[in-house]
Amino acid sequence: MKQAFVLCAAAGFAAAISSSQTLAQADPTTAEFEKFRAVLEEANPAELFEAKGEELWKGKRGPENASLEQCDLGLGPGVLKGAYVQMPRYFADTGKVMDAEQRIVHCMVTLQGFKYEALAKAPFSRGNYTPDPVSIVTYVAAQSREMKIAVPQSHPKERETYEIGRQIYFYRAGPWDFSCGTCHGEDGLRIRTQPLPNFTKPGAQAARSFIGWPGYRMTGGVMHSLQWRMNDCFRQQRFPEPGYASDTIAALLTYMGANSNGQLYRGPGIKR
Repeated sequence: MKQAFVLCAAAGFAAAISSSQTLAQADPTTAEFEKFRAVLEEANPAELFEAKGEELWKGKRGPENASLEQCDLGLGPGVLKGAYVQMPRYFADTGKVMDAEQRIVHCMVTLQGFKYEALAKAPFSRGNYTPDPVSIVTYVAAQSREMKIAVPQSHPKERETYEIGRQIYFYRAGPWDFSCGTCHGEDGLRIRTQPLPNFTKPGAQAARSFIGWPGYRMTGGVMHSLQWRMNDCFRQQRFPEPGYASDTIAALLTYMGANSNGQLYRGPGIKR
């Protein structure tokens, strides 16, 4: 806990030195990190998980012996191209806004007959274990590579969910009185010399919350989705972690995703 406090305190001190986005972009350290990321992307193991996800999407599985090819991710049953960059979005059949992984889990339950409780028992990658939804969402996300993020805000439920997500983002609580905005709410903050993007401002900085996920994590050698990334942020804030594929995460991703609109999606990516 002390480490988390010190890291954000250090980030706040760095903000006093370099408070503008322009300076952050021009800073040699930032430039070197961007070069490092570019080199990593050239040999990204994420494609292995994409291939596995394609098998899982097309294969007949579960108690219903069905594939996911009739799963509607918002653009019609089985339509994958461009679907990931347009989620979270409102779905009339559930009456709520759902993010990509939440919707895939919904389809695994309703189309294939899997039990949510079983899928939620061990939902995140660890060691040699990668949950099926993680591979599937990696495959789905890859079908939107180099497309512009376009999280919809036309339905009243989508706008309502955006506002709920904004409130969650700035909600301060826990032993260190943190919120998401503590580390990602202003320009120029850093942690371990790396720039901390400001996800609250529409545009390129906010898009960094979306453009590289799902991501292959070199630390541990596993594939992670945005569901894991958000839950891990709650853990780092010393908050109770939301349930798997919950409406809480969907709301948070709606806020962050809509703020990323117009930027190119670069994932699935690779992370240190």
